[in-house]
Amino acid sequence: MGNLDGKSILVTGGTGSFGQAFVKHVIANHDVKRLVVFSRDELKQFEMNNEIFAPNLRYFIGDIRDAGRLERAFDGIDTIVHAAAMKQVVAAEYNPIECIKTNIIGAENIINAAINTGVKDVIALSTDKAVNPINLYGATKLCSDKLFVAANYLSGDAYTKFSVVRYGNVVGSRGSVVPFFNSIRHTGVLPITNPKMTRFWITLDAGVAFVERCIGMMQGGEVFIPRIPSMRMTDLATAMAPECKQKTVGIRPGEKLHEIMVPEDEARQTSEFENFFIIQPSMYKDDISERNLYDGETGKPVAEDFSYSSNNNDQWLTQEDLLEIIK
Repeated sequence: MGNLDGKSILVTGGTGSFGQAFVKHVIANHDVKRLVVFSRDELKQFEMNNEIFAPNLRYFIGDIRDAGRLERAFDGIDTIVHAAAMKQVVAAEYNPIECIKTNIIGAENIINAAINTGVKDVIALSTDKAVNPINLYGATKLCSDKLFVAANYLSGDAYTKFSVVRYGNVVGSRGSVVPFFNSIRHTGVLPITNPKMTRFWITLDAGVAFVERCIGMMQGGEVFIPRIPSMRMTDLATAMAPECKQKTVGIRPGEKLHEIMVPEDEARQTSEFENFFIIQPSMYKDDISERNLYDGETGKPVAEDFSYSSNNNDQWLTQEDLLEIIK
């Protein structure tokens, strides 16, 4: 695991669920030189500042759409964790250009500002929805992932490294299904889009720990994917509210029955490790064996027809597991 001690770190979207958890983790476990929360909502920053305070913690108002503001914010920064995004699937469908400006143009702004200011490491958070996307949010995150991977060929003498972390739904994050189910369980009915639906699931703490580990491992251009369990939406609903009926309401526009994190088409670039997978950039080389030592572990190429999907996973959460996690 990479040591963040003594570094200056900036988190875009730092007032979000991941950002706040990451900031708390860094403050509790590392002696960093400076930790900067970059976001555009002054109220969320005010509320976060009342809850989380440290002498080396700074709050910076800005929008990733504003390239000039990013360059000012990145001055003197060693490591960037890019968590800012427009994430709501339905909102993106109704406001497509806004999603494009934030998730794609914003990503390009971050890349250029990081190179221009000499940032050493940039790691961008992605989503399983970026794989074979069928909604605009997923499509913009796929574009973002491609931009960050390709950015390693742009940095030149700056030697800025860019990598991506991709994982699934985060337990209890704002906008996730857990707080939604909690808010309507008093009605006695929980809506289920499809009884067969599956999702990858990761806790916020596990997501933070994995991102931290990837910062220490990254060589540039990788897409890091943790091994995480799958769950069935019907099991979640039963675990949370066994007294409620479940009503099938149909899949919403832009929604998949199952999610994928490693598509079969990228199996030839994928290596398997004990607790994660790595997809190497297709531009690197056909043989990825020379770049396969991470955190002291040598990865193994996956089978040619391998895919990592929420419905073909070898790890599943039971109703008892789900209830324990939610508690």
